[in-house]
Amino acid sequence: MDPVADTPKVTRSEQEWKEQLTAEEYAVLRQAATERPWTGEYVDTKTTGVYECRGCGAELFRSETKFESHCGWPSFYDPADSDAVILRQDRSMGMTRTEVLCAACHGHLGHVFEGEGYPTPTDQRYCINSVAVRLIPAES
Repeated sequence: MDPVADTPKVTRSEQEWKEQLTAEEYAVLRQAATERPWTGEYVDTKTTGVYECRGCGAELFRSETKFESHCGWPSFYDPADSDAVILRQDRSMGMTRTEVLCAACHGHLGHVFEGEGYPTPTDQRYCINSVAVRLIPAES
């Protein structure tokens, strides 16, 4: 990980996180849990807007990069900005994956997968927990 990215821009005590977040949000964002597939609020959402971090409000993804990956979680092919997320190796669950964190508060968002099998301009699928983000709909 980049040394500059090692320190979150938004810091709170564990007690403050617990007071601000629901139990499920805390489990995902602060403890790297994963919501059950097909249960998230944004799996099938087609609403135009911006997805921000539920922990700190940082802009993470935009609806124009959301696509149907049929994996059970909202999928995006690119973050809103290259500096919006931090990627780090995750060796949990008996496999090697790439974890996606909010660059501002270091909240766990999900994982990114790469491969030619994804019908995206970047060949990437950011598989993001709905509970980790909040959709701010575009104004009509």
